[in-house]
Amino acid sequence: LLLQDVYKLGRAGDVKKVANGYGRNYLIPQGFAVLATPGALAQSETIRVEADKQRAILNDEMGGVAEQLKGVVLAFPARASETGRLYGSINTRMMAESISEKVGVNISHNQIDSQPLRMIGEHSVNIRLTVDLIPAISVVVHREGETIQQAIDEAADLAEAEELFTEVVDETIEEAAQEPAEEAGIEETEEPSEA
Repeated sequence: LLLQDVYKLGRAGDVKKVANGYGRNYLIPQGFAVLATPGALAQSETIRVEADKQRAILNDEMGGVAEQLKGVVLAFPARASETGRLYGSINTRMMAESISEKVGVNISHNQIDSQPLRMIGEHSVNIRLTVDLIPAISVVVHREGETIQQAIDEAADLAEAEELFTEVVDETIEEAAQEPAEEAGIEETEEPSEA
């Protein structure tokens, strides 16, 4: 029985089945959940109503922060190879610091829902303010000395080249699969014939 909203698991008052270790070692010690005993299940509706009130208050408070984050573009210069792959990465801590400097809002790196960015280009990153408020910001990673627009254009060109390469490889594989059948004089049929 969840006592608080848990990201990607459920809302307060919900009864969820989880792995023993996850419940015993994380949810229960952190105060996020209790075992679903008959006594605890009797309180689930009370927990749900109280959590809805708290969630509404928190959503009102964080609504202003979500408006501030709307349309924010973060730019990170980085060293990268010719293929657009970074020699390092842009992680969530760097994004959180940049948001604090640019917008003046303190965001924990745990609230940023992203893997480390390792490619040049424009990336959309979600920020979990509450369970219901998840605004998206734009993060542009560009080579040192380039403008942001050049990085976006280069990322689009690299994506097109990769797509074209994939198409050529697929066609080559199909042709290679058909050649042995043609040499043996075997025709491919849609369905095997029944005798």
